[in-house]
Amino acid sequence: MGRQHWKKIWVGSAGNMVEWFDWFVYASFATYFAGAFFPSGDDTAKLMNTAGLFAVGFFMRPLGGWLLGRVGDRRGRKSALTLTVTLMSASAVLIAIAPTYAVAGYGGAAVLLVARLLQGLSVGGEYAASATYLTEASAPGRRGFASSFQYVSMTAGQLVGLGLQILLQHTLSDSALHSWGWRIPFVVGALGAAVIFYLRRNMLETEVYEESGETSHEDRGTIKALLRHKREAFLVVALTMGGTVAYYTYTTYLTKYLSNSAGLSKQTATLVSFCALFVFMCLQPLAGALSDRIGRRPLLVTFAVGSTFLTVPIMTLLGHAGSFWPALGLALLALIVVTGYTSINACVKAELFPTGVRSLGVALPYAIANALFGGTAEYVALWFKKGGIESGYYWYVAGCAAVSLIVYLTMRETRDIDLKNVGGAATVVPARPAIEDTTEPAKSSPAQSSPPGV
Repeated sequence: MGRQHWKKIWVGSAGNMVEWFDWFVYASFATYFAGAFFPSGDDTAKLMNTAGLFAVGFFMRPLGGWLLGRVGDRRGRKSALTLTVTLMSASAVLIAIAPTYAVAGYGGAAVLLVARLLQGLSVGGEYAASATYLTEASAPGRRGFASSFQYVSMTAGQLVGLGLQILLQHTLSDSALHSWGWRIPFVVGALGAAVIFYLRRNMLETEVYEESGETSHEDRGTIKALLRHKREAFLVVALTMGGTVAYYTYTTYLTKYLSNSAGLSKQTATLVSFCALFVFMCLQPLAGALSDRIGRRPLLVTFAVGSTFLTVPIMTLLGHAGSFWPALGLALLALIVVTGYTSINACVKAELFPTGVRSLGVALPYAIANALFGGTAEYVALWFKKGGIESGYYWYVAGCAAVSLIVYLTMRETRDIDLKNVGGAATVVPARPAIEDTTEPAKSSPAQSSPPGV
């Protein structure tokens, strides 16, 4: 793979790292800054800040998917990517400088709410913008590999956020973290977003987008255009359902589950999550490259079968894991299964839609599915636990995977789809070695060349 392809992968996916760093540190540092924005002793208000405002971000994601998906289809992938990182940078700055309750009363909480709304809009659009860009900018035989870096960068953002939290906990006192130290990660996030903004301002638009002409400019990125692809939109929701529930179960909820249900210390649970996520991150390009050889559906089916039949035993055993190594082994097994979905879901969704509605087609259905199933996963898990039937959540995750399995078994293979002619008369790329570098056109002898017009 040439230098230009690596540059496109880096610029296209690096924003994800910053986006998910900011998204993660809000949740992880909320316990330190919640008291700064509400009067002391007002526990209800503090809970509203840590849970209610966090949920607001998830429910803003469909709106962000629609708005920024529309921008991506009408103004270009570059414009959408630049706008998402601008919104995230603005939200990080707002949180970093937000006045406390002692200074501005509930004005600080209002600033926090605005920042969280911007975060939701940004993350809602970033997924589709980067998924579309990475898929379109890569060579046909490398789309799975290139798009897998979306989850590499997303996981890297979580790991950097987790690492910074551990560092600050060991270098600052608890009182300092509650007083001013919690602002540091948001300053870091704003600076990181500024760097990504500069890189994206200088990135090239994808050739697929520039050469597209199957829809009029007025029709690009509209709900009307998306409704002509209702089946594909429903497919995105259904194939996302099982994957997003499993992903959030074994990433964001895992630490809490190991601490609250398995009885591990918070430090041990955090270390298990960190190590498991690091290995998970490294697996993404390997699985993406494998999909370029054998197709997308085998990996998706493997994920769905594994998640349907292994979730209950894995979660049950995790609930009785009494030490680091058993918990890590089970967490890794679960994340290996989930890799079948995460490594290629971005390109699979992008390969379903024509260029004029590709960004919106990926963004809006995905954001809806993520808000309904991914964003609520932790709340559903805690609801089952509170009701005394925690194992019910295991079956819920398995059931969601089973629904997605039916979809994977009945959907068409998308690996060799021609992105420039999705939905046209010829949608399949001519057979070629899936792993070859296609940056240079293949030379053919005169005898092999087709005459003009054929």
